[in-house]
Amino acid sequence: MTGHVLIFGGTRGTGFETARLLRERSKPVTVLVRIGSDASALEALGATVVRGNALDGKDVDAAFASGQFTAAVNTLGGKRGELPRPDIEGTKQITAGAKRAGVMRNIMVTAIGAGDSQAAVAPKVLEVLGEVLNMKTEAENILQESGLDYTILRPGGMTNDPASGTAIKTDDHNRMGVINRADLAALVVDCLSDDATIAKIYHTVDPEITWDAPLQRGDDSQFKK
Repeated sequence: MTGHVLIFGGTRGTGFETARLLRERSKPVTVLVRIGSDASALEALGATVVRGNALDGKDVDAAFASGQFTAAVNTLGGKRGELPRPDIEGTKQITAGAKRAGVMRNIMVTAIGAGDSQAAVAPKVLEVLGEVLNMKTEAENILQESGLDYTILRPGGMTNDPASGTAIKTDDHNRMGVINRADLAALVVDCLSDDATIAKIYHTVDPEITWDAPLQRGDDSQFKK
């Protein structure tokens, strides 16, 4: 059974949806939130908010010390050109803090195209996001080499549409597709209570979504200024 979960990157997107699902199941959730960030939606869910920066080891340690956690979820990301990258530096601090706190179960969300999955994405994806994907690869390596009980989930294209309930996780690292963030969060929550997913990397897609993400079909207009 899932116990108290500590989420990094929970003010929006997949992290927020994960917090929402856990609270719907009356599970205790704590989220590390940057000072000055709006945490009102998390507080409305009944989540506990701890203020700090995931790139600061002392703040991460304080977050782990704030409860008796059974797992940590890392959905940190960053913008192109942002340095230091939250997903690299944050992962370094989170994995180190988790080890110090004895929180062995860790789940991280990265992206299809990281690690051994470059063949799954179109050339335009690598052209536009290659640097970001390389950084996500580095973050994956940090977690895999940490000695923690990890699971890595790689989404492809993502939408903010309501959950469909038809998304899957697959061992096929050549699989590309689109997934709703709410469905990805459901897969995160499922992995929290499934020890069979430990030391596994999954691609997450919704087979019912048949259209390609813009970059996958060669459209990079959303990235042009």
